[in-house]
Amino acid sequence: MAVAEELHFGRAADRLGIAQPPLSRAIRQLEQRLGVRLLDRNRRGVALTEAGSVLLREAREALDAVTAAAHRTQRAADPTQHLVLATKAGASHELLQRLLAKAASEPGVPPVEVLLCEVGQQAGLLRSGRADVALMHRPVDDLSGFDTEVLCTEGQVAIVPAGHPLASREQLTLADVADVPGLPIARWPRLDGTYPDGPGPEVHTQSQLAQLVALGKTLLVIPASSRAWQWPEHVAVPVVDAPEITTVLAWPASSRSQAVAALVRSATGL
Repeated sequence: MAVAEELHFGRAADRLGIAQPPLSRAIRQLEQRLGVRLLDRNRRGVALTEAGSVLLREAREALDAVTAAAHRTQRAADPTQHLVLATKAGASHELLQRLLAKAASEPGVPPVEVLLCEVGQQAGLLRSGRADVALMHRPVDDLSGFDTEVLCTEGQVAIVPAGHPLASREQLTLADVADVPGLPIARWPRLDGTYPDGPGPEVHTQSQLAQLVALGKTLLVIPASSRAWQWPEHVAVPVVDAPEITTVLAWPASSRSQAVAALVRSATGL
């Protein structure tokens, strides 16, 4: 994984805290054992083969599973065991409040700790075992490998600077916000960490985004309930043709936790 992610033997060796020659030997031995070439090496550097890309993906899942097993084992021994719920900061705030209140009133549901994260981080927290459940959003979040319970479906709004002409509109369309002079749409990282092409600023935190909107540097389109974090310098305008967003409670499909099952039951009908 280190070599595949760095695509440079020297940097991978530094990252692992070992010398480069034994790392190179280990990769050659791995290729021999599997009977495939994992890396293309030439004067320009190192590149993953198709087989190497497959092994990188599988290796990440395997290491995530080992890490998750360790985290869950350690937490299972805690006499004050609680459930950890991951959610994007500022998202589904009212729904989260109702979920926590319902869970607190239901017998068999242990105390719920809320782990706030940034966009797209819930899946990693679930897979690593740092969270038991998460509030996630279809179709924008990666839900592969998770079971889900649908909580609500809603439209989207554009968050625009309060002083911009768009702020006075009663509703907008995607075409209205797609190419606004001087106000490009902010770009969030994809699941692989890269950013889509476009003129908008690259953002990765809610606070960064909020300030850029307030400064008149960008706009964004988000689920209507996520506007709970908007500043006085922001205005939310419904985007009538934006795809609907479904909020779900997600948990690993392999989970056999009675506590998670109790929380899911309490969330039904919210």
